[in-house]
Amino acid sequence: MKELHTHLHWSEAIQSLQASGEDYVLVTQLGTRGSTPRPTGTKMVFARDGSYGSIGGGHLELRAAQIAAEMLGTEGQRIEYLPLGPTLGQCCGGSTSLLFESFAGTALDVALFGAGHVGRTLAPLLQQMPCRLYWFDSREHFSEAPDSGTGAAHFSDDPSAEVANLPAGTWYLIMTHNHQQDYAILKAALKRADAGYVGLIGSLTKWRRFRMRLEHEGFSPAAWEQVHCPIGLDTIPGKRPVEVAVSVAGQIINLYQQQVATPAAGPDAKALQPVREALAGPEAPHE
Repeated sequence: MKELHTHLHWSEAIQSLQASGEDYVLVTQLGTRGSTPRPTGTKMVFARDGSYGSIGGGHLELRAAQIAAEMLGTEGQRIEYLPLGPTLGQCCGGSTSLLFESFAGTALDVALFGAGHVGRTLAPLLQQMPCRLYWFDSREHFSEAPDSGTGAAHFSDDPSAEVANLPAGTWYLIMTHNHQQDYAILKAALKRADAGYVGLIGSLTKWRRFRMRLEHEGFSPAAWEQVHCPIGLDTIPGKRPVEVAVSVAGQIINLYQQQVATPAAGPDAKALQPVREALAGPEAPHE
């Protein structure tokens, strides 16, 4: 059963959900007519783990939860006109219009393998982007938090083994200090066949050697064609850590923005009509 959090203000709930990259739906009571459990302007939030606040409970809130569940994970708006009578099994007798605004959580899960000069320069950039960052390095002393203010990389004896525990659709950035380790991580990511992106640091010569090994081990061209090597935008030249990091971040931003380019549709005029009627109040009797 999902938890009901009535003690947390809806604005605080949104801040917490945004910080953790969770999907949520904000419900606002736009207009009321007659007797209703809560006044116009009341808000509550629905998330995957439960709800925050209340618009009055009962079947009204249950119906709102059902609608919110349909919208979680999307970006958009929807307005519902709900009479609080026999339809919802409530005796208030009034009616209300609810605005549902859905916000998709963090779109990217990014796994960064390597906490060297480039990794430590890239991590702060990634943490300013809409993504959850999973950061690994096999060198224990490199797992100390850098001066940049980012969190520390997670120490792992075998970073390639961490691939199995990452979410589906993860974006992989492979830039360790060891070519064999790079190859093991790359192979593990390609075996999963569900990566959102795979980027490998290195030269074209390194990539040709890796590709020959992949082919020898039975990987099809379709598997390795998704790999970006050399990683980053070729329009941003340079080999300094900051130049490589900016190039990689730029490529991630470019590809990510292509995915989210389609704007969400708002409510149409027909959907807004019940709200206008509710806000206008009862019509005056005809003479």
